[in-house]
Amino acid sequence: MRLDRVAEDIYIMISEIYAQVTAAVILTSQGAVVIDTLPYPVESRQILAFVESKLGPHGTRYVVNTHCHADHIYGSYLFEGAEVIAHDLCREVLSQSGQALLERAKRDNQNLADVELRLPQITFSEEMQLHMGLRHLRLIHTPGHTADGIIAFAVDDRVVIAGDTMMPIPHIVRGDYIRLTASLRYIQELRPNFIVQGHGDVLLRGEVDEAIEANICYLNTVVQRVREIVENHEPTQRLREIDIESCGLSRIPLDGMVSRIHMNNVLSLYKIFSAGNTPR
Repeated sequence: MRLDRVAEDIYIMISEIYAQVTAAVILTSQGAVVIDTLPYPVESRQILAFVESKLGPHGTRYVVNTHCHADHIYGSYLFEGAEVIAHDLCREVLSQSGQALLERAKRDNQNLADVELRLPQITFSEEMQLHMGLRHLRLIHTPGHTADGIIAFAVDDRVVIAGDTMMPIPHIVRGDYIRLTASLRYIQELRPNFIVQGHGDVLLRGEVDEAIEANICYLNTVVQRVREIVENHEPTQRLREIDIESCGLSRIPLDGMVSRIHMNNVLSLYKIFSAGNTPR
């Protein structure tokens, strides 16, 4: 697990095991806020140990789940003394299907054997304000990647911890590209100094606007190109011609995983448009 610091007492952990997924720790005089917890206990325990090295046992006051996906929440159970915060829909999804998905994941991956599903105890709809010591944290609903997605905005340092709302490539399978575009614009309007992406490297101040614009341009381009294939009744083989670079993004980030995410986006959009559906 890679450890970086982006501001005073704001630390970022990046997994070296799974897809460069990120977690964040904000240290305050009243305890720590841990935002996402990584998927595998071996790395989640490193986050726990880091907090305890700074604040002592049970130093974590809150754990924030940015959305319901396993790679961001499976470590939550290790923070026994903390309360878990998430969007209303995150708790709803996890309570309905989380345990079954976890049991399936355990059968496929023995590294998850110790994981226990933990439901959020505090939930909200649109925005929640969290004040810890001198820290002011805004938790804001930013749907698109998932319906329950949220970001955490550390107001004083202008750091956005974006979860998968911001990634090296937008991921919209089972998502909503229209709402994600609006969420990206919202993040841009916050004028952050740093953006902690849900996967991959932290975006520095000089990179923020360009990265957001690139993601929005990608969404517009891939949607248009897939829609044209459907409307012109062209063969599905044409979808393979829509490569990630022709949509404006690099194939290099996340050790090349972005190309697979891109093709999944293409196939998902094809199914949507072929069925005559458009996200609301």
